[in-house]
Amino acid sequence: MSAHHHHTKDFLFTYIFTTDHKMISKQFLVTGFLMGFIGLIMSTLFRLQLGWPGESFEMVELLMGSWQENGVMAPDKYLSLVTMHGTIMVFFLLTAGLSGTFSNLLIPLQIGARDMASGFLNMLSYWFFFISSIIMLCSLFVEGGAASAGWTIYPPLSALPQAIPGSGAGMTLWLVSMSIFIVSSLLGSLNYIVTILNMRTKGMSMTRLPLTIWAFLLTAIVGVLSFPVLLSAALLLVFDRSFGTSFYLSDIYIGGQVLDHTGGSPILFEHLFWFLGHPEVYIVLLPALGITSEIISTMTRKPIFGYRAMIGSMMAIGFLSFIVWGHHMFLTGMNPFLGSVFTFTTLLIAIPSAVKVFNYLTTLWKGNIKFTPATLFSIGLVSTFITGGVTGLILGNNALDINVHDTYFVIGHFHIVMGLSAIFGMFAGVYHWFPKLFGRMINNKLGTLHFWITIICAYGVFFPMHFLGLAGVPRRYYTNSEFPMFDNMVDINELISIFAVAAMIGQLVFFFNFVYSAFRGPKAPMNPWKANTLEWTAPVEHFHGNWYGEIPTVYRWPYDYSKVDANGEFVYGEDFIPQTTPLGENEKDGGEH
Repeated sequence: MSAHHHHTKDFLFTYIFTTDHKMISKQFLVTGFLMGFIGLIMSTLFRLQLGWPGESFEMVELLMGSWQENGVMAPDKYLSLVTMHGTIMVFFLLTAGLSGTFSNLLIPLQIGARDMASGFLNMLSYWFFFISSIIMLCSLFVEGGAASAGWTIYPPLSALPQAIPGSGAGMTLWLVSMSIFIVSSLLGSLNYIVTILNMRTKGMSMTRLPLTIWAFLLTAIVGVLSFPVLLSAALLLVFDRSFGTSFYLSDIYIGGQVLDHTGGSPILFEHLFWFLGHPEVYIVLLPALGITSEIISTMTRKPIFGYRAMIGSMMAIGFLSFIVWGHHMFLTGMNPFLGSVFTFTTLLIAIPSAVKVFNYLTTLWKGNIKFTPATLFSIGLVSTFITGGVTGLILGNNALDINVHDTYFVIGHFHIVMGLSAIFGMFAGVYHWFPKLFGRMINNKLGTLHFWITIICAYGVFFPMHFLGLAGVPRRYYTNSEFPMFDNMVDINELISIFAVAAMIGQLVFFFNFVYSAFRGPKAPMNPWKANTLEWTAPVEHFHGNWYGEIPTVYRWPYDYSKVDANGEFVYGEDFIPQTTPLGENEKDGGEH
């Protein structure tokens, strides 16, 4: 055993400035959860306003201070909350909670490496993420309030400080925070790609990689190709705001004054933003789909159905995500021919998505299913992926999209397919790999309660929104009570808000279970789920280097569950065969054919 394994370091370098991938994954997880909790409180606050317009609430008075009058939220602050909620959830919870946490935890452990290719870059990735989180939260406390041009920050609202109160210092901090976040994301992604391609253990060919690792690899590639485009969009916006350029601005009047801007186009910003914005959906979704594949196979005690088809579908999703961004822009006046091209590419993405769904369902079919919280959340993901995906077909069609564009239909769709699916994947991952993260077992009964509260409330919040959207109720409006045609929709908004408050309370069950189990839960065995992948061969104790002595060698693919011989008996007498078990005579490797 090399001296590399047991360096005794002080608190600062063990927990704070650590280069150990397992500790960095915990840092990402805890920071992401805290940000997610803040995002959840924001959504609850503005849901109170939408459900009961103009009524005062003690919660609003308590949390919002000067941002409210007589317990009622100010309209411009409502827009700030909507903007910050979107930004925090998409980037700081989902991207960090999935890619940051699970890529860091699982890549070295599942490919058989001591650590990431560069521990230092990995540490930097987390600290850039942490700094960007702090700056984003600081923007809530500046004069004029946080950014309020929507999470998509379309110019000219975001480009002209005099346009809206939230376009001052809050917007500047938003841009600084996102720029640092992109640096963090790129450092992490490049590290993941290099580690997977170069540091696999002996025998770990690409066709023996678990689907989680394939998902993280493709996510990282999509991130490296798309995030720089958002950075360029943000930098041009900084130039427009601070240096008098006109990339996005043209012929603007404010308060009767003609501003000195000509020649720019806000449509350019939309193109740049959505060129990242749509791949971002899959940057948060692909890791969740990979995690689900792993858990469904392990908990049904069956080989994953169509291993190569699953890899192919993820590659197709990754590729197609770059050529569909225009479906966010059907109403910008684009050429109808171009609209039909983007409709075609968008509907095309339904094929690999359907492949994944059918493969999940086929793996679940007649499986000997063990219903842990991780299994339940994985099945929940399959459910939300189907229901959210079907509404995506409507929005991806330019003729149908015209009717429901910028209504609650869009919010219902993307929250179910992206928000819920990704969050369910993240919860599934946390419950499944909790023993690996903390060396202890999490309480399954509380986990099951958390699942049922979450899925019932989630559908209760987002499913009725489709009906609001079909009735024409617009998104982002402070109140709809000004319009008599929406009077009969108030009840639905009330119902949604009740479910939203219940969902927030339900997350406290998870929070308690998570914290209590991390410190007081029963000690975890080495392989609690009887799984095949390499991380369950590593000792429960955390130390830098993952394995004592030699790194295990791999002889087979990771999904040899319930393998039987000619007599119908389990091969090697168990319903699982770890990747470290050599192939027997006349035994075929599942990943190779």
